[in-house]
Order: sequence, then C-alpha cells, then structure tokens
Amino acid sequence: MMESGVRAAQHLRQVLLFFVFLEGSSVLSETWSYSVAEEMETGSSVANIIKDMGVGDLAARGARVIFDDYQPYLWLELETGNLLLNEKLDREALCGTSEPCILHFQVLLENPLQFFQAELLVEDINDHSPTFPEKVIFLNISEGATPGTSFQMDNAQDLDVGMNGVQNYTISPNPYFYLKLKDGGKGRKYPELVLDGSLDREKEPSISLILTAVDGGSLPRSATALIQVVVVDVNDNAPEFERTLYEVQVPENSPVGSLVIKVCATDLDTGTNGEISYSFSRVSRDVRETFKIHPVSGEVHLKALLDFEVIQSYTINVQAVDGGSLSGKSAIIVQVIDVNDNPPEIVFTSLMSPIPENCLSEMVVAVFSVRDQDSGDNGRMMCSIQDNLPFLLKPTFKNFYTLVTESPLDRESRAEYNITITVTDMGTPRLTTQHTITVQVSDVNDNAPAFTQTSYTLFVQENNSPALHIGTISATDSDSGSNAHITYSLLPTHDPQLALDSLISINVDNGQLFVLRALDYEALKAFEFHVGATDQGSPALSSQALVRVLVLDANDNAPPFVLYPLQNASAPCTELLPRAAEPGYLITKVVAVDRDSGQNAWLSFQLLKATEPGLFSVWAHNGEVRTSRLLSERDAPKHRLLLLVKDNGDPPRSASVTLHVLLVDGFSQPYLPLPEVARDVAPDEDVLTLYLVIALASVSSIFLLSVLLFVGVRLCRRARAASLGGCSVPEGHFPGHLVDVSGAGTLSQGYQYEVCLTGESGITSEFKFLKPIVPNFLTESMGREVE
Repeated sequence: MMESGVRAAQHLRQVLLFFVFLEGSSVLSETWSYSVAEEMETGSSVANIIKDMGVGDLAARGARVIFDDYQPYLWLELETGNLLLNEKLDREALCGTSEPCILHFQVLLENPLQFFQAELLVEDINDHSPTFPEKVIFLNISEGATPGTSFQMDNAQDLDVGMNGVQNYTISPNPYFYLKLKDGGKGRKYPELVLDGSLDREKEPSISLILTAVDGGSLPRSATALIQVVVVDVNDNAPEFERTLYEVQVPENSPVGSLVIKVCATDLDTGTNGEISYSFSRVSRDVRETFKIHPVSGEVHLKALLDFEVIQSYTINVQAVDGGSLSGKSAIIVQVIDVNDNPPEIVFTSLMSPIPENCLSEMVVAVFSVRDQDSGDNGRMMCSIQDNLPFLLKPTFKNFYTLVTESPLDRESRAEYNITITVTDMGTPRLTTQHTITVQVSDVNDNAPAFTQTSYTLFVQENNSPALHIGTISATDSDSGSNAHITYSLLPTHDPQLALDSLISINVDNGQLFVLRALDYEALKAFEFHVGATDQGSPALSSQALVRVLVLDANDNAPPFVLYPLQNASAPCTELLPRAAEPGYLITKVVAVDRDSGQNAWLSFQLLKATEPGLFSVWAHNGEVRTSRLLSERDAPKHRLLLLVKDNGDPPRSASVTLHVLLVDGFSQPYLPLPEVARDVAPDEDVLTLYLVIALASVSSIFLLSVLLFVGVRLCRRARAASLGGCSVPEGHFPGHLVDVSGAGTLSQGYQYEVCLTGESGITSEFKFLKPIVPNFLTESMGREVE
C-alpha cells in the first residue's frame, strides 16, 4: 500500500449497477471507496477513474472532482484519469478524534451531465506522541488508606486514533503501588494507582513514581509524567456528589463565560479534610479547551464557543477532592442544542453565458450545489428562482441543481437575464442566501431588415445639378452586431427603357439617393424602381421597398406659341366685326400653347393696347376677344389690338399678339388684298405658313359648305312652313354636329358657329361667326417645327 500510495477500498459494486435519471442528469448509485495514508506526498496517485468508473474522454466531458466541503484535496489528471493528491492530508486536522476519517466527494461529468459518488478514507499513521496534561502529578494519600484503595489518574492524550492511540500505561517499580488500567469507552484506557501496602507517613512522607504512557503504533511512542505522592494524616470520609450524573442542554450560540451547570459535593469530615476542591478528571482536550470549573463553587462555565456542527455532546468527568485527598466522582453530559446560525451556501460548478437565442428547450445553463451545516429543520433547504423567467430549476443529484431553459428565448425582446437563486433553510428564524447570475442571450440572424415605409415618393426639379441628393431611404434591423449591419442596393428594374444605373446611385451604408445627371421633365416625367436592404448575418436576410421619383416641371421652355392668329405673316391678321354686333360679341379667340406643364403651362391673356380701349375686352383664361359695348357711327372702321399671352411660371414667359379688326356693314366680305410675303423670310417659315394656309383654307371650305347646306335646309323648311310666317329654327342655335369639341393640349374649348337668318323685310341678313379651331395635327406639327 505504501509503494503505490493508495489502495482502492473494496468497491461496493456487486453486479447490481443501475442508472438513476433525475431530470436529465445521470447518477450512479454505486459508491467508489478509496483510502490513503495521511501525510503522503503531494502528487501521489489515489485511483484511476477511467478504469474504475468506465468513463473516457474526460477533457471533452468536463470532468471535475468536488468534495462536500469544496476543498481541493484531490485533482484529476484528465489525460490519464488518475486521481492525485493535491496536498498532504493531516487526519487529525481533518477529522480530529473521529474515526473513521472519511471524505465524501463526487466526480462530475458535465457533457452529458453525470455524477459518480465516491469516498476517501484517510488512514491514521503514528505521527503523534502521547502527552500528559501535567508533567508533575501531585497526589495526597492518607496514611490510613487501606491496601487496595485506588486513585484515578489523568490519562495521556494522543492525537492519533485506533491502535496508534494510547494503549498501555506503566509505573516505575515500587513497594507501595501498582497500576491498574480501566476501560473508558471508545477504545480509551485510563490508569488507576492502586495502593498495594500500608503507608507510614513517619517513615516516608512522600513517594515519587514515574508514569509512562505508550501508544500502539508499529514504532511505539511514549510519554512520562512524575507522580509525587504526599502521605497525609488520616481522612476517613470521601466527598459525595448530589448526583452521580448531571445532564444539561446548552444552545450552541451561548456566549463565552455562560454558566453551564453547578455541581455540588459534601464531605462529613471537618477541618481541612472537609474542604472540597472541584476539578475535571480524565477529560479530553476538547473539554479542557471548552469548559472550566471553579474549584470552590463547582460552577462550570464556557471557556470557548460551542459549535453543534463540530461536536454535538460533551461528557465531563468531575471529581471533588477533600483536604485528605479523598475524592468523589460524578459526570456531566452536555448536549449542544443546534441553533440556526449557518446560512445556506451556494457553490457554482459551471455557468454558460452567453447562450444563443435559438437554443433548444432544457439546455443546461448552470450547475451548482447547496449545503447547510446546521441539522434537522435548520439544515433542510428550499431552492428557487424568480417567476416569469424562461428558465427552470431542477434538482439532480444529492444537493446539486441544474438551471435549464424552459421556453424559447428572443434576444430582441430581452437580451439579458439577471437570475437570482434563493436558498432558504427551514430553521427558526429562517436564513436565506441569494446569488445572482447574469445570463446573456447571443443574437441569431432571425429578423430581416424592415424599411420605415413600404414605398417612398421623392421629388426632383428638372434641370437639376448632377449628383444631387434627392432623399434617403432607411431600414432597421432588430438583430445586433453584424446581423443588424445593413447595406443598401438598387435592384434590377423590369423596364428595359429605363437605364437606372445612369440615373440613380445609392450610398450602400446610409441609403442616400443621388440623381447622376440632369433630368428633363418633358422627356421623363416620373420613374420608379426598387431598393434592397440586406443585413450581414449568416444566412443574410433582406427586404425591399419601392421608390417613386417625380420630376417637377420648370418654366424652361420658350414663351407660349400662338397658334392663332398667326404672327409670322408679313401682314397682321384681320378680323371682321359687324357694326350691328351686340355687347359681348365674340370677334375671335387667341389660341396658344406652352410645352411646359402644370402651372407653368397655365396661360393668361391680357389686352395691352387698343385703338378704342373701351370697345374691346379679352377674357383672361380662354383668350376670347369680345365687344364691350354697342358700336356707333363715330367708331373708326379699323382697330388695332395688341394682346399679351403669358404663362404662370416663375419667372413668367410671354408672347404678344397683334390683331386687326375691321368693322363691316352686313354680312358681305369686303375685298381684302392678300399680303405679299416678304422675300427675305426664311425657308422654314415659308413651309410653316404654307401649312397654315392650307389648314385654314380647308377649314373655311368645310365651314362654307356647312353654311350653304344649312341655308338650303332652312329655305326648304321655310317654303313648307310659310303659313307660320316665321323662322322655325331658334336664333342662336345650330345643329349639334357642327359643334367642334376641344381636343388635347392647352386649347380650352371648341368654337361654335352661329348663323341666324330672319325673313322679315327691311332687315339686312347677317352672319355671326367665329373663326374655327385649328386642328390638333397642325398644332402638333407646329410644335415640332418650333422645337
């Protein structure tokens, strides 16, 4: 055994080996027993758990050794499985006089969770010599003492136990006394000095004896004390105690100096032979260190604090010795009452933090043990954590608990848990110990980026500067770290006509959008595309949003173009006005267009100058030129009007129109010479003029044909309805199919030609007419040529 340093105790394994599963942990009911001699060198091998317990891969499984008092007496060599001494063990320091000295421990495997119970027996070696409480023992014996009288002696103390403790006493050879050994229980022996012959004080007043105590070790150790016997006068009555056994209960929290009990003895002798002195007799070191007795009063007081967890009861032998050295004996049994003075203890074996938010249910987060050094209800404990947490506390083996997840975790809802483990004993008052651990929840990429809006509408003024910032899109991600780092991108467009890469760029980090080149409202009024937001998780998650860009029109085109009356001819346009026209008579309508849109294309008309300012007026919104009053003979036959056509842009653009009005009598058209075209007109203007002349001639021809057809129809109806003597068509109305409805563009309304013929004599027939609208195709061609 000394060569190997360790001998494995007989295993309790008897074929019957079974696993007890407690809430996910595996506990073997078998207990492995090992033994080691005290004072063995550090590093000595105790056992090999791979061979004994049949487990392997100790490093991967997180194997460790845990003693009940959490002291590292042994350490586990993970590569070989050897249990080695971590320090020299002193049996006397560990267990005192208790026998056997057994240290309980567990072998814990974390992955998967498994426990093995084991115990280590610390064997005593003979490393202490016996000692006497006093080196010199004084003994007063009356000369009248009869042979056979015995005198109790204090026993020698030996820290070793068993056979290594005191086994024998001897006394030096003498004619008066011999030694007798008494059994004191628990393997202890006490010496008694027995008088073998009569004493004669006059011959020998004192006797010196050598008392020797010898232990039972393989190499015996011994101690000696001098017994000094003083022969005194006759004392024929020994003291007697009131009781042969005293019993008392003392709470362990009693202060030092507290009265434990008072013993009392009486002696029938008088004088010095009746004077009693109290003392302890044959008591252990623990008693001498804990209690003291007053030699006169017999009161026993506490000399040191009691500890129920160390010693539960004391047996104190007391003696009363009179002046004649006669003594009486009694015993005191002190029962220590446990007080709930030790709070529970929590010791963590392992703690996992952080844990992933997608971890499985009942994942082990922490392993810990609890203990309470009190006994009974004072040592029974309850363990709990707070409510409303996604964790569960499970008892596993003995006093071990595991903290596991109970439900799925969500880092976005809660990223950290402060879990308070509360252990409360059942004593009075109850003592509680709390320990708070922090469990971090690590992020998993389970949330895609989310845009603040599903779609964005951005506005940009046309003719913008290149690389203009027009807006910012934004997305958020509930994850953290790289899982929440968002990059932005332009997604491919489904419109082949839209060259998105040459129009828009995006900052991948902050989502800012830039227009790469100047935009033209007349070429591109709006466009839309999708942007994507992608995180950097694994796998990466993304989302997209729609961006709609609207180009705002600027008043950047040429002034309004006047379609009618045409202003590029060599002579101004002349309109005919019957002298009999009523106020509000429509002379003509100025028609103009503007290539801009919106309010930039809203045209207004204004009369700037006229020969007779009060005779004519122009409607601001539709360009109709009307009479303001009745004509008189004093009005000039010819009038020149200067009109202004202005858009609503900022700044506004305008064009002027010159209009000549000729007053006529009746319906006849005076001869108007055709203006000669200036020879220096540019070729493009000649072509445009030709188009306008052809268009006006066509419209006029259609108009004349319609009038002739209308007159014919009226004459036919008049012949049939001559008896009625009136016109059958109401004045001011015309068949609906001759009403021209305005088309697209900026022309506000159509022209309506009105003709009324009266059959009454003496009244000159007259037409009220308006110039026809120029067809749309002419407007479009004019617009293209102007461009």
